[in-house]
Amino acid sequence: QVQLVESGGGLMQAGGSLRLSCAASGSIFRIDTMGWYRQAPGKQRELVAQIRSDGSTYYADSVKGRFTISRDNAKNTVYLQMNSLKSQDTAVYLCAATIRQSASLPISYNYWGPGTQVTVSS
Repeated sequence: QVQLVESGGGLMQAGGSLRLSCAASGSIFRIDTMGWYRQAPGKQRELVAQIRSDGSTYYADSVKGRFTISRDNAKNTVYLQMNSLKSQDTAVYLCAATIRQSASLPISYNYWGPGTQVTVSS
């Protein structure tokens, strides 16, 4: 009943920029936290950046100063602006959101998008 769809991944040279988008659709009453994770081959999934409903943000140390997360609540969309890309940023980037579907049911669930590949060539 809720879908997250990422877009904006691709191949980029080191030092370049990419902007990822993730739109949530379906039965949505409220979106609490939205975030981006990434998973590189042979590595654990890691939280890259997160933005809460009050606008507060979190960044992994490895992306601070290079990546910026933002959200458009009217569009149920979260963005990740990635600048000064490094080969170490190569991974599948997954969008995640904590969503409450009903005003009458005060329970939120975590949803995931399928992921989008980001490849940075050195």
